[in-house]
Order: sequence, then structure tokens, then C-alpha cells
Amino acid sequence: MDVHDQLNQLAATVRAAKTMPMSASCLVNRAAMLDVLERLQDGLPANLDHAEALLSDRDAVLAAGREQAERILDGARAERDQLIEQTDVLVAARARAFTVVTEARAESTRLLADADDYVNRKLAEFEMVLGQLQSQVNNGRQRLTARREADLVRAKGAAQGSQHGENARLDGLPEPSTTSVVEAVDHLGAGAAAASVGAR
Repeated sequence: MDVHDQLNQLAATVRAAKTMPMSASCLVNRAAMLDVLERLQDGLPANLDHAEALLSDRDAVLAAGREQAERILDGARAERDQLIEQTDVLVAARARAFTVVTEARAESTRLLADADDYVNRKLAEFEMVLGQLQSQVNNGRQRLTARREADLVRAKGAAQGSQHGENARLDGLPEPSTTSVVEAVDHLGAGAAAASVGAR
């Protein structure tokens, strides 16, 4: 029987005791009461020791709980700081990447513009050179045409003069054929053209 049961038995004995007339006192069995009290005295030290052990265990459990809670809080703070640091690093990395991409695009645009300007200048130079060549070719062709016409005129005049002399000197001879006259003119014209080209 534990301490609680013994206390309950003691309380029941007192309640069941006979009351004295005209008084709040009661009559109890001294031997029975002393027996219950002695058993209580014998049981109290063990129960007190158990209670103290429980209190000590409670304090240890509370201390361990507090220590574990502190460790959890410290871990949470460290994780929070790490997440904040990672977030800052991520934000900085994204900002740096944006800056690099922007600078690369600007540099690419500038290089393309420089390349276009260079090509445009070169094409303008080629256009100028080709224009000069075209002008020289046209002038050369015009001079060649003028010389050819002049050579034909001179050849035609020379052919007519020689024909009059031949007609006066070669009376009675058969007239040369038209083909022979044309060949002579062509021959004279070709010789004059060759002489003109050689003089130039």
C-alpha cells in the first residue's frame, strides 16, 4: 500500500470515528492510527527520494530540452544566414551576368557598325576606281573610233587619188574589179590603223 492509500485509509478512519456528544472531537483507535502513521513514516523517505529523483530528472530533461532548443535555434540562424548570403550572391551574380550580357551586346553592335563602315568605305573606293576605269575605257573607245574614221577617210581619199592617176596612165587596160578596189582600201586602212596604233 502506497502513501496515498494510507492517507486515504487514515482519512476514512477519522471520518468513521464516533463523535463525542456536544463536541467536534471524535474517538479513534489509537493503536490503529499509530500503525497507519508509522507506515506513512516508513514510506515517506522512499517516496521523497523518488520525488527528488523525479525533480532532478525533470531538471535534467528541461536542461537537455533547453540545450536542444538552443542547438536548433543556432542551426536555424546559421541556415538563415547562409540562405541570405546565397541570396545576396545570387542577386550579385545575376546583376553581373546582366552587365556582362549588356556590354557584350553593345560591343557586338559597335563591331558590326565598324565593319559596315569599313565595307562601305571600301565599296566607295572600288566604285570610284571602277568609275575612273569606265571613263578611261569610254575615252579610249571614243579615241579609237575617231582614229578609225579618220584613217578610213584618209584611205578613201588616197584610193581615189591613185585611181585617177592610174586611169590616166593605164588607158586601154581593163578596169580593176570592185573586189580589188575594196581589198586595196581595206589593206590601206589596216596599214594606217597599225601605223596609228604603233605611233600611240
